[in-house]
Amino acid sequence: GNVGAAARVMKNFGFRDLVIVGQMPDDPDEKSVWWAAGAEDALREARHVDTLEQALADVHLSIATTAVRGRHVHEQLTPAGVARLASETLGDEQALALVFGRETWGLTGQEIAMCRRTASIPTSLDSPTMNLAQAVGVFCYELGRGLRPQPKPQDVAPGDLIHALNTHTRELLIEVGFFADKSPDRMCAELQALAGKRTLTTREASLLLSFVRHLQGKIEG
Repeated sequence: GNVGAAARVMKNFGFRDLVIVGQMPDDPDEKSVWWAAGAEDALREARHVDTLEQALADVHLSIATTAVRGRHVHEQLTPAGVARLASETLGDEQALALVFGRETWGLTGQEIAMCRRTASIPTSLDSPTMNLAQAVGVFCYELGRGLRPQPKPQDVAPGDLIHALNTHTRELLIEVGFFADKSPDRMCAELQALAGKRTLTTREASLLLSFVRHLQGKIEG
């Protein structure tokens, strides 16, 4: 079940390279397939090796994950720290391996010693150990943040369009007597500062300008 759930959450955040150390059946069982719902392909692509040493043979940075349980671990990384370390030290063609232990008792001291660094998820002292697949999800989330496609830069309205909108809005407010005996310059400055808290796109500014000019035309008519 954990293998299937781990494959699913890995795929959620853009990871597919799952390596399982130890004896495994040729085909995933029903429980792992059920928990992998939507990620059966990633589950079936999982590689199997006999030893952790084999799994780490081509890895440039290996991180052993542990719940600590009172064991002194030097310079324990957080999931965010692992993501930051990977981005700062690894090139595009270099591999990072996160090593997770068994659901029941995690990694042995010897297995932890085979990894370059250690990391843990800050949890409540009352319940320090997490479910294996959930722990995989937390680390994949942090690592995946830098890999997900970034939103396209917003189409910000150009200065000349904003200037035209401000100018026509000022003319409209003068026509309807909005300023009364107050200074149009000061009032317009305050209104522009208020409006400036929201960045307008070209479409939005064009729509507002069309609206203001339409009102001007109606009033003048």
